[in-house]
Amino acid sequence: MRRLSRNASSPGDVKQFGVAGCGGRSGLSLQVQGQPECFLQDSPTGRHHGVSQPRCLRLAAGLVRGCGDFVNIRRPVEGGGVVEEKHNTNQKKHLKKKTKLGKLKPRDSPVPPVSEPRAPDAGRMQVPPGNPLLLSLTLQELLARDAVQVELVPEKKGLFLKHVEYEVSSQRFESCVRRRYNDFVVFHEALLHKFPYRMVPALPPKRMLGADREFIEARRRALKRFINLVARHPPFSEDAVLKLFLSFSGPDVQNKLRESAQRVGDEFMNCRLAARAKDFLPADIQTQFAMSRELIRNIYNSFHKLRDRAERMVSRAIDNAADLLIFGKELSALGSDTTPLPSWASLNSSTWGSLKQALKGLSVEFALLADKAAEQGKQEENDVVEKLNLFLDLLQSYRDLCERHEKGVLHKYSLMKRQMVSAAARSRGPESVEQLESRIVEQESVIQTMELRNYYSLYCLHQETQLVHAYLPLTSHILGAFVNSQVQGHKEMSKVWNDLQPKLRCLFVGPHSAPAPPRPPQDGPSAH
Repeated sequence: MRRLSRNASSPGDVKQFGVAGCGGRSGLSLQVQGQPECFLQDSPTGRHHGVSQPRCLRLAAGLVRGCGDFVNIRRPVEGGGVVEEKHNTNQKKHLKKKTKLGKLKPRDSPVPPVSEPRAPDAGRMQVPPGNPLLLSLTLQELLARDAVQVELVPEKKGLFLKHVEYEVSSQRFESCVRRRYNDFVVFHEALLHKFPYRMVPALPPKRMLGADREFIEARRRALKRFINLVARHPPFSEDAVLKLFLSFSGPDVQNKLRESAQRVGDEFMNCRLAARAKDFLPADIQTQFAMSRELIRNIYNSFHKLRDRAERMVSRAIDNAADLLIFGKELSALGSDTTPLPSWASLNSSTWGSLKQALKGLSVEFALLADKAAEQGKQEENDVVEKLNLFLDLLQSYRDLCERHEKGVLHKYSLMKRQMVSAAARSRGPESVEQLESRIVEQESVIQTMELRNYYSLYCLHQETQLVHAYLPLTSHILGAFVNSQVQGHKEMSKVWNDLQPKLRCLFVGPHSAPAPPRPPQDGPSAH
């Protein structure tokens, strides 16, 4: 039987093949940094147990696939002497894969086939015309894809534990369904399963006990932002799982979502461009990725500060409304005072009575001012703060995607290389050449798939970066809404203040009981 045996040796400092000659045996030895030496037994005929020397070189080189870029090989030649060669361990064509070994490719990491054009399949993602890497979507086109409303259902269900239901209505699908928070969680998991290389917005946190009204309202707003970002995302909006979530009215939506996500593989397996993603990437994709990540981080930090200040202004507007309302109520209470007037103040009884009557009527104007201030605060919360939060959710999903790219594909790729080399070094029992070749083919298939996934992840990152920049004009919408709210709010409140001014004249009584309005403050020194 043709076998490959191993001879343990101390680790070397460099990766190399060398001529071995110990104990009467000669042949080719393989030594990898940090790993035991592998020895390929030779025979007097120049063949290694019936296997040609070049084939042994290829088999041995497969053991160190992924250890580095190049490996040095020294082998004997006819007539004496040694020839040193440099082999590229990442070269894919150094080993011919037999047809009968094709079944050894792992099922969980298949490579999308690159086949000839055929009839389009409705279940597969279609190739867009033109350059598929470029997105030509504007903000108006993204916003027009769908508008989803999420409202609280007044009644609660549940025998012991009450839960909150949301009424989710889609303008695009003309549907209205009821969903629980756990339904959103399953939908979120389905999106991550099908689109691991896309920006999937995060869900708001779940509170088990003590969910007050303020928390429930904040979560409703966050769920509305989540579902609208998903419904307007180009790949998500064309997927069946979104339509299922927004339109299915059956009782078991969670199992339907899981079945829909598990029925097919992820986007990598269903995109016909996945195997050729590298061809569309620019040469400096890594540099662009680093620059884009830094830019998005700076934009996120700035918008986070803008959102905090906008929230403070909204809070001040609401507090101002409450103060104006209380101020008017106190004036009304003062005008409604029924305490009898002392006898020593009877000379001014008419003045106090007129004053009380005027104060009682001012509460209406101050209540109106409070309503205007509260309305302005609510409008800025919806048009300014919520849009800032929407953009922040998008930016955060991009940052999460960058972390998944680095900790996901790249981490698994490097980890798999180390595991394969370690497994080859730990194997003590002899292996037949066919078994070794089969294992190398299987390992190469997995590594090749991971490399393709890495390029496809960069491909998707390039597109997601363009999507973030397509949302940047939302800044002008936010600033426009803020300015219009301030102008309209101050205009309406100014009208109420102007209407209130004539009513203040009766509060000031001049000589001979003639009302005299207060004098405006004078600028500069008083004249004598």
